[in-house]
Amino acid sequence: MKTTDVTALGELLIDFAQKDTNTFEANPGGAPCNVLAMLNKGGKKTAFIGKVGNDLFGNELKTVIEEIGIDTKGLIVSDTYRTTLAFVKFDETGDRDFAFYRNPGADMMLEESEIDPAVIENSKIFHFGTLSMTHEGVRQATKKAIEIAKQNKAIISFDPNLRPPLWNDLEEAKKQMKVGCSLCDFLKIEDEELKFMTETETFEEGVRYLKDHYDIKMILVTSGPKGARVYCNGHMVYKDAFLNRNTCDTTGAGDTFCGVCLSYLCDHDFEEFDEGLLEDMLTHANAAASIVTTRIGALRSMPTLEEVDQYIESYQMP
Repeated sequence: MKTTDVTALGELLIDFAQKDTNTFEANPGGAPCNVLAMLNKGGKKTAFIGKVGNDLFGNELKTVIEEIGIDTKGLIVSDTYRTTLAFVKFDETGDRDFAFYRNPGADMMLEESEIDPAVIENSKIFHFGTLSMTHEGVRQATKKAIEIAKQNKAIISFDPNLRPPLWNDLEEAKKQMKVGCSLCDFLKIEDEELKFMTETETFEEGVRYLKDHYDIKMILVTSGPKGARVYCNGHMVYKDAFLNRNTCDTTGAGDTFCGVCLSYLCDHDFEEFDEGLLEDMLTHANAAASIVTTRIGALRSMPTLEEVDQYIESYQMP
């Protein structure tokens, strides 16, 4: 019996979101922990593996995720490296432009020797992205964690979450995205990321490439305001996004979406996903993502399942 539903490895950082020309608001963030925060809202048990600095930001981040209920036994607090910072600027649609202060940042300095197998061994699902694959040391730590997860028969979940400014070479980014796809059972990927990685013109061609090259049991392709698709057990299901005129910050929308889908995977085996269950999952994932776009930040802004259900019932197209 697994005692943890989902363990995630990766970055934990501070997002400085632009409020106006001269003001940025600090919010705790980092894609893997955003996913865990949504899972916690759904009553799932979660754990995080990563590294922050022993500084103002790192200590605040540790406090926040503990308050949310995420197990921090795998979180290393470093006296040597500073916590990674991300500055996020928005356009009029709420879309983002990132600037990272991470050279080095604590998250990219996680070492293989710092991975505690006990944090992973009792987890049903292990989740990771490519920000823990940008540099050799943390890449080896990530691979060790995945190996432990596979040895203990965990489901492997991967969200590339490509951030071009963090890569010295985008060809290396593409290579590591493909490594992630070769290791995962569950993939959540944006349509533009998919086209970039597979060098195809359309996401349909990209999905065909994935099916031809990898053995991924569930593929989710998100397209922001254009909705999302899921491919599983021979089914393809599409659901429209829940557009909201109050959208102000799309940071964490994909992580929220991913968290809802992983929550369904905690409760159902892959073989159980028929069209009806896939439709229900996409509807709830899209709705939760829509709600979080109306709030600044993500880690502390995840909706409850009750909020999501109410939103679906009351939703009217803007």
